Amino acid sequence: MNRLKGIHHVTAITSSAEKIYEFFTNTLGIRLVKKTVNQDDIQTYHLFFADDEGNAGTDMTFFDFPGIPKGVHGTNEIYKTSFRVPDDQALAYWVKRFERLGVSHTGIQTQFGKQTLSFVDFDDQGYQLISDEQNTGIKSGKPWQKGPIPNEFAITGLGPIFVRVDNIAYFKEMMEKVLLFEEIDQDGDFHLFETNRGGNGAQVIVEYNHMLPPARQGYGTVHHAAFRVENREELDAWTDQLSSFRFPNSGFVERFYFGSLYTNVAPQILFEIATDGPGFMEDEPYETLGEKLSLPPFLESKREEIEGLVREIDTVRSTKHFEKEYED
Repeated sequence: MNRLKGIHHVTAITSSAEKIYEFFTNTLGIRLVKKTVNQDDIQTYHLFFADDEGNAGTDMTFFDFPGIPKGVHGTNEIYKTSFRVPDDQALAYWVKRFERLGVSHTGIQTQFGKQTLSFVDFDDQGYQLISDEQNTGIKSGKPWQKGPIPNEFAITGLGPIFVRVDNIAYFKEMMEKVLLFEEIDQDGDFHLFETNRGGNGAQVIVEYNHMLPPARQGYGTVHHAAFRVENREELDAWTDQLSSFRFPNSGFVERFYFGSLYTNVAPQILFEIATDGPGFMEDEPYETLGEKLSLPPFLESKREEIEGLVREIDTVRSTKHFEKEYED
């Protein structure tokens, strides 16, 4: 059986679809490549932000569940999402940008030999930028060519995801025996796992923490993280793998833009395995990705109902010009 290729996407919960669109578009310079709805809860937006072409391994997505309370960070949660930037110099650019725009951040730090810059959004959702300067392994994506960030500093894809657990022995065994990751380094309570070709796009950092209370999901927290496989055949093999270890799982789920498989690997930790294709240009051309409300074919008959449930958000960018913003 082929190992997982790397990170596919991370899905989080936001208090405001409008504000997260503004933050990702204008502050982070990450392209909205799909505006759709949660296929299991059609009154909820599902926004996909990714690289210039919407490649697998580059997208962070958001739900805006109506009426959901603010989440509480703690142990047993996926608590931080990384984005890759080209080199260490790019991090210096982002420090200046965050200072100018009032984004709360930690300053540049080093972990596992890579320079990083952690920050939060308006919901206290946790992120970090990670430099690819010393990176080898799985390639990243392509900067949003028409976005506001100069290409030499721009975000190109997803880096390591951070998971905090109160039972490191169990989680390590699950990562290695079930998901076939390898632990390649440790720094105190932080354990670095990677899969396949490795590098920033194929790593998970697991923090052991039994002091914090359990996290509580809500806006400002991650809903699930997904890992990449090539196709349906590989996805079915992973269904068999999970079942052989008696992990309850969803079996194949058709998401139109990719195929999915879901499993709870630990308390409050939901992982997904997803195919690289077909991708986000199945129903929209490259030039106008994310500008209309896209619905998979099995929801198209409910379009009128859905459009009555979700408010209109103007996401048209093809008629606008973003100046590249250099930070002096």
